Amino acid sequence: MAEDHMRYDILAQEALRGVVRKVLAEVSRTGLPGEHHFFISFATRAPGVRISEELLKQYDQEMTIVLQNQFWDLKVTEAAFEVGLSFNGQPEMLVVPFAAIKGFFDPSVQFGLQFDPANAGNDAEAGEEAADAATEAAASEPAEASGEKVVSLDAFRKKP
Repeated sequence: MAEDHMRYDILAQEALRGVVRKVLAEVSRTGLPGEHHFFISFATRAPGVRISEELLKQYDQEMTIVLQNQFWDLKVTEAAFEVGLSFNGQPEMLVVPFAAIKGFFDPSVQFGLQFDPANAGNDAEAGEEAADAATEAAASEPAEASGEKVVSLDAFRKKP
């Protein structure tokens, strides 16, 4: 078998991350349509991820967020998304580069994608720059929200 110099695996992952980017960009403009909602898991220590120290202590490697009823200030750039969520009644702003995403699932239509953050094709500087840009673009006034739950995507993953 010939060596894959084109790196189709990385190209396919990047294209599928583009699906997530496009969906989140549309939701940031128009809101969630119908029954759609998303479970998004990501590597908490990936380059460019910005979460509070408190959340990082709880979710040292991976975290899953739910975008459904109570989120605010969703902003999407080419490299990352930023969103406000409430954890135990505390508002938090999260910045997640698309390269850090490990899974995306919309249970309303049983659509899911899994990613390998190690094959994201980004470097630490690009992730940090994306996070800086998203943070600067953020509004400084968090909306009041509560009851958002973090769940594991393990229940939705296919068993090997």
